Formats: sequence, C-alpha cells, structure tokens
Amino acid sequence: MKRILTITLVALAAVLAGASFWFFAKNKQPVVAAAPVPAAVPVVAATVTGKDVPIYLRGIGTVIAYNTDVVRSQIQGQIVQIAFTEGQTVKAGDLLAQIDPRPYQAQIEQLTANRSRDQAQLTNAEANLSRYTKLGDKGYATPQLIETQKAQVAQLQAAVQADQAQIDEANVQLSYTRLTSAIPGITGVRQIDIGNVIHPTDPNGLVVVTQIEPISLLFTLPQTDIPAVQEQMAKGPMKVIAYSQDNKIMLGEGKLLLVNNEIAGTTGTVELKAEFPNHDHRLWPGQLVNARLLLDTQKNAITVAGSAVQQGQTGAYVYVVKADQTAELRSVHVAQISDGRALIDQGLKSGDVVVVDGQYRLKEGSRVQQLHGKAAREADLQSSVQDALP
Repeated sequence: MKRILTITLVALAAVLAGASFWFFAKNKQPVVAAAPVPAAVPVVAATVTGKDVPIYLRGIGTVIAYNTDVVRSQIQGQIVQIAFTEGQTVKAGDLLAQIDPRPYQAQIEQLTANRSRDQAQLTNAEANLSRYTKLGDKGYATPQLIETQKAQVAQLQAAVQADQAQIDEANVQLSYTRLTSAIPGITGVRQIDIGNVIHPTDPNGLVVVTQIEPISLLFTLPQTDIPAVQEQMAKGPMKVIAYSQDNKIMLGEGKLLLVNNEIAGTTGTVELKAEFPNHDHRLWPGQLVNARLLLDTQKNAITVAGSAVQQGQTGAYVYVVKADQTAELRSVHVAQISDGRALIDQGLKSGDVVVVDGQYRLKEGSRVQQLHGKAAREADLQSSVQDALP
C-alpha cells in the first residue's frame, strides 16, 4: 500500500513540473537587443552674420617704372669724375658724372676772343659810318662811300652775331660735360668707369635711372569685365590693390588710370594701367603681382569660411546645424572667394549656423557635437577624419 502511494506522488509531481515548464515556455517573450544610437560627430561651427564685403576683379600684372632714363653722353670725352654710387636715390638735376671740360672751355675762350676782335672792328666801322654820314650831309662824301661803309658795318654786325652763336653752342657743349639725371629715381649698375672715354654712340650709356615713386602697374582682365569697370570709372577713381604672388602680402594701394583702347584678340583680355605712390618701395620694376580692382562693396553680405564650402555633383553646398543639433545639407551659390572667406549670395541667411570643420564625416541628418573655445582650437578634425577613412 505504501509503495503505491509513493509512486502516485512521484507521478503527480512529474505532471505538475511538465505543466509548469510548458506554461512558462509558451508565455516567454524573446529578448530583442536595442539598436545603438549613432554617436554625435564633433564639429566646429560658426554663426553666419551679414557685413559689408568688397567685390574685386582679379588679374595678374607686371610692375613697370614710371619713367626710365638711360643716361647717355651727347659729346665725346674722358670721364674725370663719377658722382654717384650704384643703387643711389637721386633727384632730377643731380650730377652723375663729369667729362673733362677743358677742351670745351678752351674753345669758348677762342670764340670769345674772335667775338671781341669782330666787335672792335664793328665799333670802328660804326664810327666811320657816322663821320661819313655827317660829311655827306655837307657834300664832302659821296653816297657810294656811305653805302659801302653801311655794308661793312652790317657785315661786321653779322660776324659778331655769328661769334656769339658759336659761343652759345660751345657753352651748350660745355654743359654736356656734366652728366645729370633727368628724372628722380634710383641708379642701376654703372656701365663705364672713371678715366674711360665716353661716346654718344655707346649703347648702354653711363647708367640707367629708374623712377619708382610713383610707379605703374599693368594688369589684364577678361573683356567681359569692361562694361562694369567703365561704369564704375564714370563715378570716380577706382582703387587697385597689389598683392604678392602668393596673395599673402599687400604691396600697395593705388588708383586705376586707364583701360587700354583695344582688346587682345588672342586672349580676349584687356590691359589696364594703375598708378601707386610706392613711398615704401615695395613695388619694383619687373615684379609680377596679383592685382585686385575694387569694383563695388556689397552691403550686409553673407560670408563663411572657405573651408565650409564643399563641392558636390550638383554644385557647392554647406552643412547647417539645425536647432535639434542635426546636420542639414544646404546648396549655396558662391559669388567670390577672397582671403579665405566665401561670399554666399544664395542659400544662407544671417543667423544660420554653418559647419566650418569636421564636415567630412557628416551626412544629411547626422547628429553633431559642436566644439567651442579651447576644444575647437585644439581639434584637428579634418586630419582625424582622413585617418579614419578606409
């Protein structure tokens, strides 16, 4: 009897255990892992504000001297003095070299003596004419004698005038023994040494003097810019700024003088000329520079850092940080890029927050983490992104 009871209890326990297992297995729900939330992309962003932006036309130009003077001798002679040093700044009229004046001084002395001789003969002839005229009035001298004496006086007067002309010419020749600068400027390399004989036919002359204050700049622009330039020139002088070839150093500010009277048919460009005061001598003849012609100033224009603008298949775009800290791809139109700033005339408005660094990991709708202050300055987002790329 006891054995039967034990078997019955064991069987009942097994049934209850199986029923419990079946019940819990049926009602157990599968555990689904939650999708990971994408990490926010660290970026540096800036708020767009409107400000006045200059609009430039850009060209490449060559600096040319305002005036250039090859100092040549107009006479032949030995140089007895060099009165300048190479690279010296000189003024108009400054003595550069002296040619031996003694042959010309001797010639002047001889011509002066000839004039004195002829002048003495003229004085005597005039006195005789006066006496003959008085005698003729009294009938003691014939008219022929008086006319002959008048002719002699006229001949001697002409001789004295010729003597004076020769003296004047000799003085001019003597003045040519002083080689002076015709313009203010800077002397170049001396082409002849003291003691040598200089000739008018010497091709290099004595030295070249170059005027660089003021100085000129010739640069070119596309012919399509001519109407806008002419319109602005009618309103007043236009400012031209010269920069170094790497656009890092401003070399001077000047004004536009003229637009050339013809267009180069082969290139479709027009040449313009500007003048610079160049008091600091930062512009030098023959120097290649980048020229910026100020066309206009756009008021309350929208600009962003040039690094913010990306190029896609449909054109330029930027990433704008929305209020929910997600990125929005925004197409923009770039009017010009100057000094690392892009002028945007379509696509942005004042107050928009634009990503300027770190945008290489962004896509439409990406969550962003804006870095500020020290973190923004120390972040090297572009490099870190490039390192992470496959």
